[in-house]
Amino acid sequence: MSGRVEIEYCTRCRWLPRAAWLAQELLTTFEAELTELALKPGTGGVFVVRVGDEVVWDRREQGFPEPTAVKKAVRDRVAPGRTLGHSER
Repeated sequence: MSGRVEIEYCTRCRWLPRAAWLAQELLTTFEAELTELALKPGTGGVFVVRVGDEVVWDRREQGFPEPTAVKKAVRDRVAPGRTLGHSER
């Protein structure tokens, strides 16, 4: 599976700080597994996390994510079987 993660966020909603914070969390957790993390400006209330071409979190369907939920979704695609330590409890 791809080591590329994309976080698309709504610029009109001012969600860049949230997207940047989530990006930092993912880069810290998966520093060896990720090859790229992109922040993609969007509009219309979008907040979507993709691994490769696969949507792993969509705010419209699932609400705003807790970092642990996104980390689990990303882990399942880039490092299956890896533990997330204390955040997984």
